[in-house]
Amino acid sequence: MTRPELPLLQLHAFVVLAEELHFGHAAGRLGIAQPPLSQQIRRLEEKVGHPLFHREPGRVTLTPAGRELLPAAQRALADVSAGLAAARSVGSGRAGRLRMGFAASLALTVLPGLLRTFRQRFPEVQLEVREMTTAPQLAALQDRSIDVGLLREPPADDPELGFRTILREPFVAVLPAGHPLASHRTVRLADLAASPFVLLPREVGPRLHDQIVGLCTAAGFTPRIAQRAVEWQTLCALVQAGLGVTLAPASIRRIRLDGVVFRRTAPGDARTRVAVAWRRHEQDPLVANLLATLDQDPAEPGSGADG
Repeated sequence: MTRPELPLLQLHAFVVLAEELHFGHAAGRLGIAQPPLSQQIRRLEEKVGHPLFHREPGRVTLTPAGRELLPAAQRALADVSAGLAAARSVGSGRAGRLRMGFAASLALTVLPGLLRTFRQRFPEVQLEVREMTTAPQLAALQDRSIDVGLLREPPADDPELGFRTILREPFVAVLPAGHPLASHRTVRLADLAASPFVLLPREVGPRLHDQIVGLCTAAGFTPRIAQRAVEWQTLCALVQAGLGVTLAPASIRRIRLDGVVFRRTAPGDARTRVAVAWRRHEQDPLVANLLATLDQDPAEPGSGADG
């Protein structure tokens, strides 16, 4: 990039004098004495190579060179002013673009309130949200294609990523309405041993997958997986079709499908962890403001499971 030929201070002095056409008035606006103003204009004229003003007793007018320079000088000063304002807004996290990944099930709980509150507090920030399961979110954070993630069961430790737990949800049993256990208010996990399961693929959410399988193992059986699907909406549709049962975070009960019921489980002390994730070593003001918004608008865990 070439070095600017004209200092902003000289351009500013020129524009003010061109608007006032009076050295005394222009100096007053600039907050300087007339001699320094005259020096600034003289230096600018030396750089241009031509006079910019006709100086006559009691009268100052623009020369053709001055008239030509004026609109460009005004645009340059306006652009710099706008650029400084934009830089300050982005630097403070009041503007810019925030790319957020989110697990589909969180659209039923955390996401709507968080986005609504964040947009109210920071209306100039452009939000770009992408539905992604946990493993793709972690990869997207690493390759910088998203800035923050809302995910389930994050890794226990990651040197590059920071995590903050914002919600711990209980599990529910998701059953076809015609299932023998559908009439029970609470389902013992051991009683699901004979039923086929529909489950998410391990590669899209390994810790959540392993947690669900671990709950079954602790109840004395290994789940027989009949079908797999990435999204909870699809898993619930498979349950509706009678292809199996599943265990899911309690927020899934907000998916209303005819022929599908949601029941508490026993034992019912297991929780699935929802966390916000970001790149640990970056000082991103947009992410910091999002985390502050979470502090102002904490998530409300769904504890009920009947439906």
